[in-house]
Amino acid sequence: MSFDRIGVLGAGAWGTALAYSTQAAGRDVLIWSRETEVAEALSTGEGNPLFLPNVDLPAIPATSNLADFANVDAILAVVPAQFARSVFEQLNGLIPDDTPFALCAKGVEHGSLKLMADVLQETRPSAPVAVLSGPSFAIDVAKGLPTAVTLACEDQALGARWMESIGRPEFRPYWSNDIVGAEIGGAVKNVLAIACGAVEGLQLGKSAHAALISRGFAEMVRLGSAMGAQPETLAGLCGLGDLVLTCSSPQSRNMSFGKALGEGRSPADILAERKAVTEGVATAPGVVALAKRYDIEMPICEAVANILAGNITLREAMKALIERPFKAEYVL
Repeated sequence: MSFDRIGVLGAGAWGTALAYSTQAAGRDVLIWSRETEVAEALSTGEGNPLFLPNVDLPAIPATSNLADFANVDAILAVVPAQFARSVFEQLNGLIPDDTPFALCAKGVEHGSLKLMADVLQETRPSAPVAVLSGPSFAIDVAKGLPTAVTLACEDQALGARWMESIGRPEFRPYWSNDIVGAEIGGAVKNVLAIACGAVEGLQLGKSAHAALISRGFAEMVRLGSAMGAQPETLAGLCGLGDLVLTCSSPQSRNMSFGKALGEGRSPADILAERKAVTEGVATAPGVVALAKRYDIEMPICEAVANILAGNITLREAMKALIERPFKAEYVL
């Protein structure tokens, strides 16, 4: 009952890693890249030197033409959140309307404040939707190291089909019916990772780092609960698990961005030297706008958004956070 032909939409580090793992699971894979040189390198077994350098990979069929997806059974969508709507719309008329999608990018769309499942529903209303999210560095998956993730979709039969299609001993998906929880966990953790990186860059110590992760988790649960997510989901792989990973390693683009901020560099300078998207930068203002919509407090995420917008300095933000009034510890 697996999907035999799977298209991977996006050939960044994560898309490339998923294409490799899915091919290793025995599926026929076709990966789409905007960059023709990346598609050529992947197809000829040269790996992805632009977005996943120094990782040996087998040849993976690749294309720069979306029309080549006409015969795939299902799609892993890995394009960055702010580009998803445009790419989904370009697929209209090229693939069947009911082609299933598993959304693998995390974020909140600018302006609309839509999560990726909502964007897909608006652009491809007949497409069955799933969300893949969890603690998974691309380089670990590309090297075949053990990884576990959440595969969220409302239809358990569809979830079972996706797990059969992409799962293997080294890549273990766990089904959940909580799409909102999977999306909120994936989006908010990127913003919190910037804050954790800043703590490291400022050399504020491991105690402050641990406090920020735990209080950040409280913010994630508050927003998720307000939007209908299940607390159990946010305490699992795609919430707490992903938060711990992303906030604890310089391999994380978001944490390394925050660390550079803490060391005194400007957001513009850091981004200018990066090829890959740092999702937390684009997501922070959307998360804060959602918090205001649902009338909940997210002071850490708000501080990150204000720093990125140039409204406050990093040290001013840290001072404001540690001088907040004392109160009872709570999650909701």
